[in-house]
This record gives sequence, structure tokens and C-alpha cells, in this order.
Amino acid sequence: MNSGDTAWVLASAALVMLMTPGLAFFYGGMVVSKSVLNMLMMNFIALGAVSTLWLLYGYSEAFGNDAFQGLVGGLGHALLRRTQGTVSGPAGHQIPTMAFVMFQLMFAVITTALISGAITGRTRFWAWMVFIVAWTTVVYFPVAHWVFSDSGFTNTDASGHSADVGGWIVNRLKAFDFAGGTAVHINAGAAALAVALVIGRRQGWPRSIPRPHNVPFTLLGASLLWFGWYGFNAGSALTAGDLAALAFTNTTIATGVASLAWIIVEQLRDGKPTTLGACSGAVAGLVAITPACGFVGTIGALVIGIAAGVCCALAVSLKFTFGYDDSLDVVGVHLVGGLVGTLLIGLFADGSVNPAGGNGLLYGGGWTQLERQAIAALAVMSYSFAATYVLSWIIHRLIGFRVEYEAEATGIDEAEHAESAYDFGVSGALMTAPTPAPRTPPAPPPPRRRPSPPVAGGRDQLW
Repeated sequence: MNSGDTAWVLASAALVMLMTPGLAFFYGGMVVSKSVLNMLMMNFIALGAVSTLWLLYGYSEAFGNDAFQGLVGGLGHALLRRTQGTVSGPAGHQIPTMAFVMFQLMFAVITTALISGAITGRTRFWAWMVFIVAWTTVVYFPVAHWVFSDSGFTNTDASGHSADVGGWIVNRLKAFDFAGGTAVHINAGAAALAVALVIGRRQGWPRSIPRPHNVPFTLLGASLLWFGWYGFNAGSALTAGDLAALAFTNTTIATGVASLAWIIVEQLRDGKPTTLGACSGAVAGLVAITPACGFVGTIGALVIGIAAGVCCALAVSLKFTFGYDDSLDVVGVHLVGGLVGTLLIGLFADGSVNPAGGNGLLYGGGWTQLERQAIAALAVMSYSFAATYVLSWIIHRLIGFRVEYEAEATGIDEAEHAESAYDFGVSGALMTAPTPAPRTPPAPPPPRRRPSPPVAGGRDQLW
């Protein structure tokens, strides 16, 4: 048991947990003030809901011994049974299985929360809760098994039983995904497109587009996401060594460059760089480097960051071309950014920085790895979109996924949660009704003056 690696994985799990509140602020700043609490709640409640499912059967479904041709894990670890042993990292160091369990839980939480940005301002809260349960069970847990459940990471219990057999993408196809470009971002982006199509457009969109109510919220959220993403990417090394340092460095390079690339596109296209653009560009860079951060060198990270900033900045306008209302650009940033990072591994993978990764096309590895990356991306995207569309349609038909028109128009916070984020007219600690002013009787009308008699010789006298 390596105490240093254990401490690093636990700290990384805490960093990834912080990403969910960070995402809530990132999304919350971009919605109107009357919907911000609903947006925050949709993200925050994922921590409780997904954690419960993870305990019951989620970890077992994702990382349990393969139950059917690499598609899903069995229930051997349900209720976190047989998790008292160790997991081997790439360096062969042992960490407690429970540390790995908690680290991977935070990935499941943030992936589910990402989808909420596509349907903000028009979603019933309890329908969203039903969607969380259904989607994580049917979509996320199996896809995590495909991508993350590597048979090489021995899940040895206290009695020394052998390793669990993992999923098909990582073990048979041998596509690379260091920290979740397919299982997290392509998965969430495709799901966001499906559920947005089922629920439909916001009232008045695209003729009227709501303005962000608090851009500093969004900047704060993007900063928390960037901070937590170091745990997301560098923590996926499962060891506090060279590989974690490489992932940390590549994450910084790609994120900074993507933010610059996005605002340059804005300057050339719109004439002004925006704060929202800088924040969105940073998130696009984080998304794109996620699958590649442990397999490419710094030059590869630089190119991936530029590609992510440019491609995602252009992709966010596709919703106006094709007519789908992706409220906060989950498709344009996460689906497109995930595809960019996943595919570019096939070009820039460098075996000298990570021998377990091999070489991409530009480093003498041929087309093979690029083909594998494309198959993995297409498989996850297709399955996630199809399964999410069916699940969303069933929920929408059975219980109604969308709020009533009046609630959407007057404020979803009041309709769904009976509270509002801001009460500008109330000061002080107690909310008391103002004391009415004493009523005074109306003043009597002035006395009516009798008309004066006509003047002799005047017009009245003549008539």
C-alpha cells in the first residue's frame, strides 16, 4: 500500500467533487435570475442521487466482473461488497479499492450534472430526478464499464482473489481515454442533444434569447472547474508521479490556449472578446485534453487546445442552423470538444511520454490508433443518444418532463421550489410585512359658490 498515491487519489476525488458545485455556478450565471435556483439544484442534487445509486449497484455495474461480452459489469460488488482490497496503479503501487471507488463516483456525478445545461429553464425537478436514476443506470454505468474498467487494474480483495474482467473498449478495442473524453464528455453531450430534442425549445427561442443574469457567477464556476479538473485529469494517473505531472501540465497548456483561441474567434467574427467566451473556451480546452492528457506531449496538448477553442467556438452556433435548443451549449462544448480530444489522440499519441499508450499517426504509429479512437467515439455517441432519447421520451410521456407555460414564463424557481434567488425589495434579517399608514378621512368638498347676478347691460342681461 502506497500512502502517497492513496493521499493523491483521495485529494483528487475531493477536487472532482468540487467540480459539480463549480458547474452549478458556471451554468447558473448564464441563466435568467428567475431560473437560477432550479439550475443550481439540478446540479447539486446529482451528488446525492448518483452517490446512492453508486452504493447500491453503480460501482458494481461499472467496475464489476464482466457479465456480458464486455458490455456491463455484474453485481458482485453491489452494496460495495468485496471492496476491502487494493487496486494497482500504472506504477504497480497499491491503493485501497475504496479510494478508487470514491474517485470514480465523482466522475459519475459530474457526467450526469453536465446534461442539465441543455434543458435549463423548462424542466420539472422531479422528472429530472427520475431521469438521473434511469440515465445513470442504463447509460453511464455501462459506458463507464466499456471505457474505464481495465482488466489490467487488478481489483484484488482481502483474500487475494483474481482481477475482474473489464469492458470492451479499453480491453479489446484498445482505444485510449485517459480521464473520460468518451465516457464523460461525448456521453453527456450526445445525451444532452437527445433530451433537448424530446423536451423542445424554450418559449420564444430563437427569436428571443435570455441574457445571462450574472456573468461573475460564470467566471467563478469556470475557475472552480479548472481547479477541480487537475484532480479529474492528473488524479486519473492513480499515482503521484511522472504521469500525474504530465497530465497536470498538459491540462494547463490546453486550457489556456483554448481560452485564447475562443476569444480570437470572437474578435474576428463579432468584433469583441467576451468574458463568457473566455470561460467557455477554457472549459472546451479542459474537455478536449481530458482523454489525451496522459498520452500526448506538450506540443500535442498545444494543438489540441487550439483545435478545441476554434472548433467549439464555431460549433455553438450549429443549434441555430439545425434548430435544436441546447440552452447552455453542452453539445457545442462537450460533445464537440470530446470528439476533438478523442480523435486527436490518434495523431499525437507519443509513446515516449507514456509507453502504455503507443504512438499516433504523426509519431510513426500508422492509422490504427486513429481508427480505434473513431470507433470508440462513434460507439459511445450512438448508444448514448439512442438510449437517452428513448428514456427521455418515456419520462416525458408518463410524467411530463417540461413545466407548464405559465411557470416557464413567470419563473421556474417559484413554480418548482417555492423560493427565489434574489429579494431586492427586502432589507434586514427578518422578512416582515410593512405597517400600513393610518387612514385619514377625506377632506370635505369646498362649498359651492352661488353665481353672481348678471351685470346690467351685459350679455346675460340682453338674453
